Amino acid sequence: MLHLTRRKHALKKRMNSRSNGTLAEEIRRVLADQIARGRLAPGVALEETELARQFGVSRTPVREAIRQLEALGFAEARPRRGAIVAAITKRRLDEMFNVMMELECLCAREAAAKMLPAERQELAAVHQQSAEFVKKEDLERYYELNDIFHDLIYSGGHNEFLAELTISVRQRRRRSISACQAMTLRSARRRNGTAADQEPGADVAAR
Repeated sequence: MLHLTRRKHALKKRMNSRSNGTLAEEIRRVLADQIARGRLAPGVALEETELARQFGVSRTPVREAIRQLEALGFAEARPRRGAIVAAITKRRLDEMFNVMMELECLCAREAAAKMLPAERQELAAVHQQSAEFVKKEDLERYYELNDIFHDLIYSGGHNEFLAELTISVRQRRRRSISACQAMTLRSARRRNGTAADQEPGADVAAR
């Protein structure tokens, strides 16, 4: 059901020194990554017993990891049948975007009121660097600096809870977008494969 990754092997080596809570978070990160990469498709069952065997842990941290995935919208609980990988819809992404927009507006207001002079200078410098990379059409570096720019705004508001919440929502939305992109690519490949399978028959019919 699941491709074992090096992260899973590394996780197994740390089993004895971690609490169930920490293990659950690590398992959740691995599973979320598998979902975002399209290796766990929508509708796939997240079976506690099988996952516990693959991770080399008891069912307790696996169960907690699945609950965390459900809270993130990556898994869907089914009464008496366990959880499955959830489908990420456009509506869900729109909802995340709206929440993210409101959180970032709040961060900006907090930063405008509380940011220190040195922090403002750093923000301005990053903004200037970003503009230079746009001119060079170096999008990879631009996106890296864009993250730093936003992180400076979050921290500049000197509200740790708000910053943590905003970063969490940003990461969750990105994982959801990645999952949607992976699903779209996989669907396109299936369609192309079907078309390729039909081409020889079509060629014979044409003759």
